[in-house]
Amino acid sequence: MDLSTEYMGLALRNPLVASPSPLSHTLDGIRRLADGGVGAIVMFSLFEEQLRERAARTYRLVDEPAESFPEALDYFPSVAEEDVGSRGYLNLLERAVSAAGIPVIASLNGTTPESWTGYARAMQDAGAAAIELNIYYFPADPEISGPDVEQRHVDVFQRVKAAVTVPVAVKLKPYFSSPGAIALRLDEAGADGLVLFNRFLYPDIDLDRLAVRPMVDLSSPADARLPRTWIALLRGKVRASLAATTGVEVPADLVSYLLAGADVVMTTSALLRHGPQYATELLDGLSSWMRHKGFQTVDELRGKLSAPDITDRAAYERAGYVTAMRAANAGGYAPW
Repeated sequence: MDLSTEYMGLALRNPLVASPSPLSHTLDGIRRLADGGVGAIVMFSLFEEQLRERAARTYRLVDEPAESFPEALDYFPSVAEEDVGSRGYLNLLERAVSAAGIPVIASLNGTTPESWTGYARAMQDAGAAAIELNIYYFPADPEISGPDVEQRHVDVFQRVKAAVTVPVAVKLKPYFSSPGAIALRLDEAGADGLVLFNRFLYPDIDLDRLAVRPMVDLSSPADARLPRTWIALLRGKVRASLAATTGVEVPADLVSYLLAGADVVMTTSALLRHGPQYATELLDGLSSWMRHKGFQTVDELRGKLSAPDITDRAAYERAGYVTAMRAANAGGYAPW
C-alpha cells in the first residue's frame, strides 16, 4: 500500500500526524513518535502567557539585586537582549528537526497579534517545516461580537503569515456562528492548512473543596463526528489542506476521516493511552482496510464520502437530519 501523502505542500510518508502533547516535550519523546511511524509531528505549543511569566520572573531577578549590588548584573550579562522564555523551545525544536527524520511543525498558542511575528520567524529559523497557529481565544465577554472574534483570528493569521515563508496552518474551534465562513475567510487570506477542531478545556466543580477545578480530558471516537462533518463539507471548497484532529482511537477512525476528505489525521489521545508505537497499529489497520477494499493509494479513497457538490447544502444537511430522526423513531425512541 502507498500511504504517502501531502500536507500543506509537505511530503509525508503517511497521513497520520502526532498532534501537540506531552510526548513532544522531550527529544526522547519526539524520537519515539518518529520511530512509532507517524508522518509528521506537531510540537507542543509555545504559550504567550508562559513567555510573559518567565520574562517577568527573570527581569525581577535582574532588577532586585541591582538595587543593592549593581555588580550582580554581571551574572545576567545578556538577559535584556535575549528572549529567555522561548530559548528552550527553539533549542528542542532545532534538535527535533535533526533527530526525527520527518517534518516537525511548530505550534504557536497566543492571544495577541503583535506578539507572534518574532516567535514565528525564530521557529522558522530553527528549522520548523511549518507553523500551526493555535488561537485559543474564549470570548467570555458577552459584549464581544461574532465578527470581532472572527477578525481577531484573521488578523493574527495575517501577521504570522507575513512574517514567515514556511506554510502556516490555523487550528480552529467549532464555536463560530458559521465555521464554514471563517474557514473560507482564512483560506482566502492564504492559510495553507485548517485544523478541525480545537477543543476548549472546560472547568468542573469540586464539591468537597468548593472550588473550580480545571479539567483535561482525552478525546473519544464520538468527538470525531463534528470535525468529520465539517471536513466533508469543506472538501473541495477550500484550497487549504484539511487536517482532522480529535476522536482517533482505532484504525476505523483514521479511515473515516480520510473518506470524509481529510488530508491528514492528527491524534494525541490514542498515542498517550497506548504509547507512540500505537501509530504502527493504526497505520497497519489503514493498510489492511485499503487492501480489503481495493485501494492502492490514500489519494484514491480521500474524500469518497465528502458532501456532494450541490447548490443547497443546507437542504442536504436538513434531509440527513430528518432521515436520522425517522430512523431513531423507528427504533422506538426519540433522542430529543
